[in-house]
Amino acid sequence: MKNILSQLFMGIIGGLVVLAGIHFMDTDTQVQADQVKAVGVNYSPAETTTTTVKVPFDFVDASKRTTQSVVHITAKKEKSLSSNQQPSPFDFFFRDGGAPQQGTGSGVIISKDGYIVTNNHVVEFADHVEVTLANKRTYIADVVGTYPKADLAVLRVDAEDLPVLDWADSDNAQIGEWVLAVGNPLELNSTVTAGIISAKGRSINILREKGNDAIESFIQTDAVVNPGNSGGALVNTDGELLGINTAIKSGTGYYAGYSFAIPSNIVKKIVNDIIDYGSYQRAFLGVEIAEIDQEKADKLGLDYAKGIYIDGLVDGGSAQFSGLLTNDVIIKIDDKEVNTVPQIQESISRSKVGDIIKVTVLRDGKYKNIDVRLKAAKS
Repeated sequence: MKNILSQLFMGIIGGLVVLAGIHFMDTDTQVQADQVKAVGVNYSPAETTTTTVKVPFDFVDASKRTTQSVVHITAKKEKSLSSNQQPSPFDFFFRDGGAPQQGTGSGVIISKDGYIVTNNHVVEFADHVEVTLANKRTYIADVVGTYPKADLAVLRVDAEDLPVLDWADSDNAQIGEWVLAVGNPLELNSTVTAGIISAKGRSINILREKGNDAIESFIQTDAVVNPGNSGGALVNTDGELLGINTAIKSGTGYYAGYSFAIPSNIVKKIVNDIIDYGSYQRAFLGVEIAEIDQEKADKLGLDYAKGIYIDGLVDGGSAQFSGLLTNDVIIKIDDKEVNTVPQIQESISRSKVGDIIKVTVLRDGKYKNIDVRLKAAKS
């Protein structure tokens, strides 16, 4: 009898231990599930079909929203290229066969009443431009204005209630962030490719023939871009316009790893000026600048290479008028650190003529804030 009671007692104890273990494991699993869902991972427990978690690699909504706002552009030149006229370096990258008499590209609708942004190199040679929407409707487009030094152009078609994209703030874009490139590569209409932002503030000297003041501060991605993508949209996963696809790094003219887009904050300022004033109202800082390497940092007594060195001042420019000096090191503009020439270009290109910007410089070992009122650049 004692043995039976002892065995019964041990059985009860064992059952309680098992039940406690099951409860603990179930609680732990629930905690882990809650933690996983909180960080946005696609967690789908087999025991339920009601849990809805946004999958981070689902680009369906962004693609649907974007493809309707990206157009196909056909640019033609009725008169042939003169024998002494030099082709653009973009011919190699984006026009079919490099033919200057006809080329194709992409554009992005930015207003319901027909304004479209594209690259200048898509239309600069043309005297006849056609735009085809995603619904296959075709329009003759007028070139409203261009700014070759940033490789941007604004077109307009006679249409209403067109689908447009919201602007993204390109300052908030992060390296490693997923993006989509949308355009019409190789005559394949409404093509979407995906990649990540590989770098920001890139200069690849593709606009060097436009002058030393050309604006190059590209978003670099590894999204696949090919001939015909020029002027198309770079968008974030919310389907917002993050940039205008412009160039690729290639030895063959076709995608070989990296593509480059003009940031939306630069595009928006230039496009709005062209629409409102007929041309880009470019602000002018008036400095000759150089990036700082370790050797120069040592000479300046800097702990590490940071900031932008002022090598000279333009006579009568905004910087000279406001009290900036040669040998100053620009550390920040409006509290945002700057360490490359493209970063300076991007900051100033988004500013308006007459704006007052705060420039933080390092002078004689001390930091100094200087207010600079920006003048208009000479055309």
